[in-house]
Amino acid sequence: HDCSRTCGSILSPDLLSWSVCTDDVSGSSAEYPDRVSMMEGRLQSQEDEITLLKSSLADALRRLRLHDQLIPLLKQQIIAGGWPTIRPQLYSFNIIVSRKLSSSSALDSPRHPATRYCARPVERDCGHGMGWLACLSRSCLTLFFSLSHWLTGQSIKMFIRGRPITMYVPSNIQNYEDLRMEPPVEKLELDWVYGYRGRDCRANLYLLSSGEAVYFIACVVVLYHINNRTQRHYRKHTDCVRCLTIHPDKVRVASGQTAGVDKDGKPLQPYVHIWDSSTLITLQQIGLGTFERGVGSVAFSFADAGAFLCVIDDSNEHMLSVWDCAKGTKHTEVKSTNEAVFAVEFNPSDSTNIITCGKSHIYFWTLSAGSLTKKQGIFGKYKKPKFIQCFVFSLTGDVLTGDSEGNILTWGKSPGDVKTLGKGAKETFQIMRQTRAHDGSVFTLCMLQGGALLSGGGKDRKIIRWSADLAPERECEVKDVCVRAYVNGEEVLVGTTRNAILRGTFSDGFVAIVQGHVDEMWGLATHPSQDVFLTCGHDRQVCVWNTEEHKLDWCTTLEEYGLCADFCPNGAVVSVGLSTGRWLVLDLQTKEVISDYTDGNEQLSVMRYSPDGSFLAVGSHDNFIYVYNVTESGRRYSRYGKCNGHSSFITHLDWSKDGKYIMSNSGDYEILYWDVAGGCKLLRNRYESKDREWASYTCVLGFHVMGVWLEGSDGTDINALCRSHSERLVAVADDFCKVHLFQYPCPKPKAPNHSYEGHGSHVTNVRFTHCDSHLLSMGGKDTCILQWEVKRAGTGDGGDRLHSASFTSSPEP
Repeated sequence: HDCSRTCGSILSPDLLSWSVCTDDVSGSSAEYPDRVSMMEGRLQSQEDEITLLKSSLADALRRLRLHDQLIPLLKQQIIAGGWPTIRPQLYSFNIIVSRKLSSSSALDSPRHPATRYCARPVERDCGHGMGWLACLSRSCLTLFFSLSHWLTGQSIKMFIRGRPITMYVPSNIQNYEDLRMEPPVEKLELDWVYGYRGRDCRANLYLLSSGEAVYFIACVVVLYHINNRTQRHYRKHTDCVRCLTIHPDKVRVASGQTAGVDKDGKPLQPYVHIWDSSTLITLQQIGLGTFERGVGSVAFSFADAGAFLCVIDDSNEHMLSVWDCAKGTKHTEVKSTNEAVFAVEFNPSDSTNIITCGKSHIYFWTLSAGSLTKKQGIFGKYKKPKFIQCFVFSLTGDVLTGDSEGNILTWGKSPGDVKTLGKGAKETFQIMRQTRAHDGSVFTLCMLQGGALLSGGGKDRKIIRWSADLAPERECEVKDVCVRAYVNGEEVLVGTTRNAILRGTFSDGFVAIVQGHVDEMWGLATHPSQDVFLTCGHDRQVCVWNTEEHKLDWCTTLEEYGLCADFCPNGAVVSVGLSTGRWLVLDLQTKEVISDYTDGNEQLSVMRYSPDGSFLAVGSHDNFIYVYNVTESGRRYSRYGKCNGHSSFITHLDWSKDGKYIMSNSGDYEILYWDVAGGCKLLRNRYESKDREWASYTCVLGFHVMGVWLEGSDGTDINALCRSHSERLVAVADDFCKVHLFQYPCPKPKAPNHSYEGHGSHVTNVRFTHCDSHLLSMGGKDTCILQWEVKRAGTGDGGDRLHSASFTSSPEP
């Protein structure tokens, strides 16, 4: 960076042409982050270019080695019939097709494009070890690429971020252009949702008059009938649900969502849905185009039978608005505070009074003549807490708050101090009483019938029942911090910060009825013969679930992140890859670790057993695939070999049906094939693998799944892919919160598919169950697992005919 003015400069020798110039100290401070952001973008672009250059160099070296192997074939061709000339056909769309010419007369035609790039034998060396070859208008390497395509037949080239990826067409396809793609006859229907968002949300658990608990996770509001163990789902939200509330009639529900972004990075508008919990029909869509960033809190009025809805958004000013529920129109709006707001409620006996609380504040709002005015609660002689977490209205009209100091504060109205403020002094809201309740924060308060109170603690993890005059009566300790509690008679529902919902009583204790992960998930594996699947992620938990009974069978906590997993074909053990290069083998019956190994010091991204269970392949971020011999029914492992040849980290791999070969993908979009039986050797000629059959198909790059990629994809848009066991379907997990279902194979661009929403963040993995009856999809940051039922629209014969016709060369549909 050349700066002639007097300025402060930061130059780093480790970065390419990156400097920060503060040339105008008095200038706008907003320009500085923009410059930093621009420079970070340039740095990322340079790193991407370096990665592509490395992979291109590795690819060129492989091709040169292949050239050395093909020299004898070239010599034989020249001796037998002269020098062949050919050039790949170029198409305007995103692929290049190179065909084998069946007639030598075509080459002799002066109109053939290859005649412009013909070559003839000469005596001088061209510099690449081809002393008998010369190139007239292109390098010998370019001519060699064209010639190798002529020798190997039809191939496809797709481009990702400018990188060409060659895929060879299987022998059973006679005419690639005539292939006709159809959407699958099967469709997905959401069957079950695993998880609950309790870690970072408060208004998230209620009980309906139907006996259903209503809560949310990702983009789905779940209605769970506890006694019947059934679920229904409200799925009209387009991004993560952040809050919900129940109408006084115990039937209508209001739920608010975050803004989010679409696949092009453009912001989506947040809004509130008012819907009928019995029919799941949307009644009103509130505030589209009004709220910023998201909806943080919602509340119905009670005194007027729910005529109004109060909403607080996530903008800097936390705008507070009141809406007419019947008309769906905004009644009034005002700036709330620049601090975080945790809760809002109407006074149950007076709809003109609203209370909000949050960081270092509690506000008492009055709605009058279409406008809102507020009064701040006076702490007076009491210590002002950092957070007021929650509040409820007592039967006497007082307000009880729970704060981060572990206290329950009782608030009431006080007449104006005439002596100090003079005549006309207005009433204030002050603390009448302070009650010590918990060690750590008071996260939840719940008013019981008869005036008793329930409080949920933070650090002490206790649930305490208080009398109407705030005398402790009973207490019980639970596993996690309470964030929400709801009482149904003697029974209590408790939501926790560990994303679990507990059910129980003070006498009998509490058990979990809903459980989930609490951090980003990546590892997903389905059992080869049972209705069981395994998940693991950044929360260090390994969880085994039952798809038939919709419950968690067991869970164990590891020392490190779990990122990938696979069941042994015998179903007795499962291998889990961790973030440090370690991988463990767990016994499904005893839940014990029976083997512990380490390969490299970088994270593992894929574990895959061979079809007969005699080998285990471990893909690592150190660019290697480690292969192990497996004996004693998956309980003993010994290093067999290492696949060395990728120029970037391993992302996906699959075994051939005979268990002798591996297909693998890497972070720089390579497709490589390995001869495991021959000593883990790299197969230099990838054409030889075009007709090989694969036991599984999870590689995201390959001829059979080329159609799942959208035009303009940057290589990270698809996180995972899985072929069904019947080899009829392909499920895709993308980076835009969607799950897609394609017909398999789908080798043509823009293949038709069915898309499904429900996740609130990038979908990290998908897997079919052993009988293909269900598909499991797993979110990343949304910590959500969705179980989809695979439903077929037609008969088995009709579907089979469609599948077999997918590779026909006939133009007929």
